[in-house]
Amino acid sequence: MKKLIIASTSTLHGGAYLDYLTPTLAEHFSGCRNLVFVPFARPGGMSHDEYTGRAAAYFAKLGIAVKGLHEFTDPAAALTDAEAVFTGGGNTFLLVSQLYKTGSMVPLADAINNGTSYLGSSAGSNICGLTMQTTNDMPIVYPPSFKTLGAIPFNLNPHYLDPQPGSTHMGETRETRIKEFHQFNTQPVLGLREGSWLEVKGSTITLKGDLPARLFQHGQEPVELDAGSDLSTLR
Repeated sequence: MKKLIIASTSTLHGGAYLDYLTPTLAEHFSGCRNLVFVPFARPGGMSHDEYTGRAAAYFAKLGIAVKGLHEFTDPAAALTDAEAVFTGGGNTFLLVSQLYKTGSMVPLADAINNGTSYLGSSAGSNICGLTMQTTNDMPIVYPPSFKTLGAIPFNLNPHYLDPQPGSTHMGETRETRIKEFHQFNTQPVLGLREGSWLEVKGSTITLKGDLPARLFQHGQEPVELDAGSDLSTLR
């Protein structure tokens, strides 16, 4: 049975790393003593060790030991044997490129499908969708494919932002970019605002947090989904 928490962000304004998710994660990872952290997205260009250290410091409070995927000589085997996996945020192009380069994409998808507890935030959430094509990140490297884990049957846009009333900004909005995506692709896209997350249990997908999410479907006007909405039938 799939068990995922797919979060828009790791840190809310004014809060500490993963702090707002602590009650949820304590339940989600109940019984887990060891976790494999995927640091490949490397926010701000920090090292794999630095990023893993940040995750380890947080999960120590939950009694869970953390080891970075980069520390294993056989990353695929590490994912297959993992009790739990957390993929952190950063640059999705870099993350996807490294997952393919290390032969980790398919083993990670298999682990999730086999019931390994998974947490993703930001880029680590982007890869839960069908493709990474609705990320906000700059294409700093060229991955061999845009195809990702397919743990959920639609795409995500974490950190989704609404247009600001009265703003003089003349660039594209997130909504504009997602509509451009739908000129060439048909899968739904969920705009996940910061502070919201998806909880996946088996085939059930539920929107969690205090904020609504914005759903974009091909050929339709976007709609707002309230927290608690069931997205299990979304295709």
